[in-house]
Amino acid sequence: MEKNIIVIGGDGFCGWPTSLHLSRGGFNVTIVDNFSRRAIDEELGAQSLTPIASIDDRIAAWKEVSGNDIRFEKIDAAQEFDALYALLEELQPEAVVHFGEQRAAPYSMRGVSQKRYTVDNNINATHNLLAAIAALDLDTHVVHLGTMGVYGYDGDGLEIPEGYQKVLVPGDDNIVYQREILYPTNPGSVYHMTKSMDQLLFQFYAKNDQMRITDLHQGIVWGTQTPETKLDDRLINRFDYDGDYGTVLNRFLVQAAVGHPLTVHGTGGQTRAFIHIRDTVRCIRLAIENPPARGDRVVIRNQMTETHRVRDLAKLVSDMTGAQLALVDNPRNEAAENDLRVSNESFIALGLRPTTLAEGLMEETVEIAQRFADRFDRKTVAAASLWTKNQKPGVVANAPTPTTTAA
Repeated sequence: MEKNIIVIGGDGFCGWPTSLHLSRGGFNVTIVDNFSRRAIDEELGAQSLTPIASIDDRIAAWKEVSGNDIRFEKIDAAQEFDALYALLEELQPEAVVHFGEQRAAPYSMRGVSQKRYTVDNNINATHNLLAAIAALDLDTHVVHLGTMGVYGYDGDGLEIPEGYQKVLVPGDDNIVYQREILYPTNPGSVYHMTKSMDQLLFQFYAKNDQMRITDLHQGIVWGTQTPETKLDDRLINRFDYDGDYGTVLNRFLVQAAVGHPLTVHGTGGQTRAFIHIRDTVRCIRLAIENPPARGDRVVIRNQMTETHRVRDLAKLVSDMTGAQLALVDNPRNEAAENDLRVSNESFIALGLRPTTLAEGLMEETVEIAQRFADRFDRKTVAAASLWTKNQKPGVVANAPTPTTTAA
């Protein structure tokens, strides 16, 4: 029996390598995408450092090197409910991997239109998927890529659990009751807010429609290549370094490769969770292969492998490459310093062997950056999205400027 998998957002940074990994693993993969990420590149005047082939060329290349077919359907999951419904009805997939959301916190704070787009797209896509599966009464496992950012970064000294928090509640009868609740969300951007809202949708549909759902709270992704994307240049993955979509470690590695100072926001005291793109695709597969039973509560797994302070990452890259550090004003509304401890026991128990910074893959990423250095555009590096109040429609704030440079 065919194991049909739909990957919504399968043309994107995490979706494309995941689609290849699942196809190689024996799943019958159908990608659903509306090319919104490619359109946002044009809107921002930015581009992936690595050249991205058309979806047709990507799929043809995968067929050549692997012998496996991947199907593609151009559907906007947030706007084209009937088309999504029809595809689900046709394929009756074992699982749907849901990457179909605007993924950048800075972009979601860029202006009023980007805030509205992020909410409209992300919430509608999630609810359309859940509503369609419920209406069809499919026993389809939804695997959603969420974010560690739903927890917030308040540095409270606690280890962040995997989604649920045990609490003690005093009752009217003077008895203290133990309950387990969703860990209180504390989103730091409109993007993170939509992921927090996703959680409530998942809780409702798991309870009301006995839907099988896994929500993966992922850390910041670094690296660009997986074993599958390395097989042919037409399969190469995105490598974003711009101020909106470039994740911090990838941004540092590109800057070092082209001789640009490493732009550290604020003091660099922000502690964040990280995961290599290779582990992202492995975790998605582990989640698919270990679904909850129908009627169980939503399974929440923290998809991360290690935590680092941003300034420590910058120093690590600087020591490796000789790049200078440039301290810039922090565009975000966040604590200057925070600690972070995170549980990732469930993926370790499922057999994940984490890829860490100590394993030499930073050099591989720098080599990719050096290879495509001629595509680097210095103008797109600075963060142009500021966490400011009273933004007017159509207005984008100026980017922060460097205040300090150090070796």
